[in-house]
Amino acid sequence: MLPEAEVRALMRAEHGDPFAVLGPHETDEGLWVRALLPGAQSVAVLHSGSGWPLAQLDRQGDSDLFAALVPASEARLGYRFEVDWGAHRSALEDPYRFPPVLGETDVWLLAEGTHLRPYEQLGAHLREIDGVRGVAFAVWAPNARRVSVVGDFNQWDGRRHMMRLRRECGVWEIFAPHVAPGDAYEFELLSAQGQVLRKADPFGFSARLRPDTACVVQPLPAPVALPPGRADANARDAAISIYEVHLGSWRRKNGHEWLDYRELADTLVPYARDMGFTHIELLPVSEHPFDGSWGYQPIGLYAPTSRFGTPSDFRHFVEAAHAAGLGVILDWVPAHFPTDVHGLANFDGTALYEYADPREGFHNDWQTLIFNYARVEVRNYLVGNALYWLERYGVDGLRVDAVASMLYRDYSRKAGEWVPNALGGRENLEAIEFLRRMNRVVGVERPGAMTLAEESTSFPGVTRPPENGGLGFHYKWNMGWMNDTLAYAGINPIYRKHHHQRITFGLMYAFSENFVLPLSHDEVVHGKGSMIGRMPGDNWQKFAGLRNLYGYLWAYPGKKLLFMGGEIAQFAEWNADRSLDWHLLDQPAHQGIRRLVRDLNNVYRHFPALHELDCEGEGFEWICHDDADHSVFSFVRRARDGRFVVAVCNFTPVPRIGYRLGMPADGTYREIINTDNHVYGGSGVGNGPVASEPVHWHGRARSMVMSVPPLGTVMWVLA
Repeated sequence: MLPEAEVRALMRAEHGDPFAVLGPHETDEGLWVRALLPGAQSVAVLHSGSGWPLAQLDRQGDSDLFAALVPASEARLGYRFEVDWGAHRSALEDPYRFPPVLGETDVWLLAEGTHLRPYEQLGAHLREIDGVRGVAFAVWAPNARRVSVVGDFNQWDGRRHMMRLRRECGVWEIFAPHVAPGDAYEFELLSAQGQVLRKADPFGFSARLRPDTACVVQPLPAPVALPPGRADANARDAAISIYEVHLGSWRRKNGHEWLDYRELADTLVPYARDMGFTHIELLPVSEHPFDGSWGYQPIGLYAPTSRFGTPSDFRHFVEAAHAAGLGVILDWVPAHFPTDVHGLANFDGTALYEYADPREGFHNDWQTLIFNYARVEVRNYLVGNALYWLERYGVDGLRVDAVASMLYRDYSRKAGEWVPNALGGRENLEAIEFLRRMNRVVGVERPGAMTLAEESTSFPGVTRPPENGGLGFHYKWNMGWMNDTLAYAGINPIYRKHHHQRITFGLMYAFSENFVLPLSHDEVVHGKGSMIGRMPGDNWQKFAGLRNLYGYLWAYPGKKLLFMGGEIAQFAEWNADRSLDWHLLDQPAHQGIRRLVRDLNNVYRHFPALHELDCEGEGFEWICHDDADHSVFSFVRRARDGRFVVAVCNFTPVPRIGYRLGMPADGTYREIINTDNHVYGGSGVGNGPVASEPVHWHGRARSMVMSVPPLGTVMWVLA
């Protein structure tokens, strides 16, 4: 019989080492078997193979602890319980008779924070041990006094599956027989302070729909190879044009219902393909409790959100995109997480995943918690998550959110509100090392995939390899270009000549990183209005100005990104709670914008000069950058083989008839894009084939005379 204190600890779910007393135990008297089964009337021990009774367990006092000596030789070969619950009987395997589920190598790799794929060991994994099917649960909670897995399978009773602590790595584990796919579960923890916490699995592969907080047992998705051709399509010399999408508001059915992943595969994927985009970027699809965060405050980093279906449904979406020739990029959030009590916050009663000091660990802007990058286990959790999405769902890349907030300890903090690094500086050295390691791991383990940084500062070497002192990203969002361009586009054309440098300045640093030019969701929310709403002037000028902006974007060096709704010139600011205004396409002007975006994408892909050297200075040269009086910019884009495209952008509503331009070569030129074309809703100012003349202009031996349309961009190639 166990001492009464231990029985009370078991009954209160306060026992820190249940495996030391429950299950089979050799003693001088023989083999004792003990079971804690709250609510049971009686418990018998049966032989696993034959089903013959071995012993009847005795209740200890008035507790729900049952124990008896059983024949050792038979019990060691396997046994199960037959439990009388009063209203019914059931046969149960004893979770305390099974060996540890983590191997010694995995334990030490987890302890060191060097396990490349921790999601293969932690979380909930379907297993068969000794012929018994169930789930191996494991969770990192080194400071908890007790951890249990609770769920539908044990009536959410924390006494039924109290776990074993692997002290070497701080991980609690148990094999729970009979648990099956579809079962809901959470972890129940007893903190060092005696507080009972209910937590979602940090490695949960699926979750119930909010406001439910439970995870759902799902098989670990099988590895997916990057399909043939995807590596080339993601490379820095490829045409990359990204359609950024919030799945919940791209389109809705019946006016208010979300489309699920499979419906999106049937609608969004062909739409993006037909529009000529090369990639779809999804705002975060990791599980998150609050719709209004758009996914940027995730709770389940390993679970595709249940809002739109199951993990297999999401995988179908990715496969459909690849089958259509489209890449899939996920917005990924390793910078912070919300304070929801069922999430990572104060996970085992201590600041486990977050910095303990709020000067390091609390995000003032978003009221969220900052990952503690100084902990090897936290860095490993995040690096493993990056690899998980790339390897287990086959996505092409990750766009890392809020990198600037990770790099600097004083980000959005006043003097005295932040803690310097070990060298006395403002950089977060641990976060920098995490980003470098993540990018190294992705580069080695998933060649052909890409990572993109949303980084708004002048931090050097964001896209330089880690071995050369960089962060190792493949691409960086060009936030400076975006801010300058949108500011310029919002100025009354009369005054643009006084702000000419807003356009020219960007070429001072355009090739310092591998840039993506983002007109993203951040530019059409929080009172900023829509893309077309930013354009000054009357309705005609607004549409012409937007067409001109897009023509300039697609001509400028850098990969392209446009947020949904921009291609239909939606007037309303983006609202994540409703569909885009697709009815606008009943109007010719909106149809014209969409046709232009489609044609720009096709021209961008067809002409290597517009994409092959996007990230190389050799791919760009000015023709005229100082025609401020006319607000006209002209430049050449080149391919590796010397072929070129000439772009001319007029940012005033005045047509420039008889405009002479120095040309890079002799010959007859033709337009491949004119944003003022009638088919786009323009005024139709354009040109047929035009031959160059031996007139020296703009420092060139040859020039030609053209008509530059009002608020228009024209691209030329040799006929």
